[in-house]
Amino acid sequence: MKVAIATDTNSGMMGQVAAEKGIYVLPMPVTVEDKTFLEGSDITHAQLYQAMRLHKRISSSQPAPGQLVEFWDSILEEGYDQVVYIPMSSGLSNSCSTAIQFAQAYGGRIQVVDNHRISVTQATSVLSAKRLAEQGCGAEEIKACLEAMAYDASIYIAVDSMEYLKKGGRITPAAAAFASVLNLKPVLTIQGDKLDIHAKVRGMRQAERNMIEAVKRDRQTRFGDTPDECLLVGTAGTFETPEMAERWRQLVQAEFPTFSVAYFQLPCSIASHVGINAAGTGIVKWEAA
Repeated sequence: MKVAIATDTNSGMMGQVAAEKGIYVLPMPVTVEDKTFLEGSDITHAQLYQAMRLHKRISSSQPAPGQLVEFWDSILEEGYDQVVYIPMSSGLSNSCSTAIQFAQAYGGRIQVVDNHRISVTQATSVLSAKRLAEQGCGAEEIKACLEAMAYDASIYIAVDSMEYLKKGGRITPAAAAFASVLNLKPVLTIQGDKLDIHAKVRGMRQAERNMIEAVKRDRQTRFGDTPDECLLVGTAGTFETPEMAERWRQLVQAEFPTFSVAYFQLPCSIASHVGINAAGTGIVKWEAA
């Protein structure tokens, strides 16, 4: 069986990086004011952050069903027998459940994986799927493997500005004003399905320390029996400059010297809620190459 691996831009995989690895990527919609763009296609992260700096209305949504079906059909037309499609977590968007529904029409040729991940952790699932496909695994086997490891991951995100959490209805205007006065920064966590509050601390430096300590605890407890080579520690964010992103990456790298820590830009679906200059880090279990 010839099996293709596909995902969406919520994984952070797109452009030349995805092409070099043979990964098919569906761009996710992001709406700025009343105009809809496709992530990684006709809007860059820099353009999105500039729109946020100008306080424009921003929202994310799932692809239209026709766009999804056309995407799958184009892959199958290249001669593949099956497609493993890995969208963002079903707990964060309806796009996964929609994909599962439409995949039923393909008689098993499309296998949609709900492995409850996004960003860095979703990307590791995509790379694991590609490796399994190269080893000769079928689509159903790959799906089962990824879903069995679905919750072996943690993400923490510190939000610098409450503006887009407030606009998205995730916090009330009163709570946002109160937090701004006290310089409180929420640290959010994604552990499987939902985006939840992990902590509230004063200032971004304390928030960064809180996230690092959280990942250290996860390393010692949830992943205590897992060797380093089967784990990935990464950083992410919506930083406006490369220098800000590199400072954060180096800070996490110094705390985890046995890992090679990389930086990923948070996808538009998360950026539309957390705003600019958010910082994130996470730890995920995956099969070592």
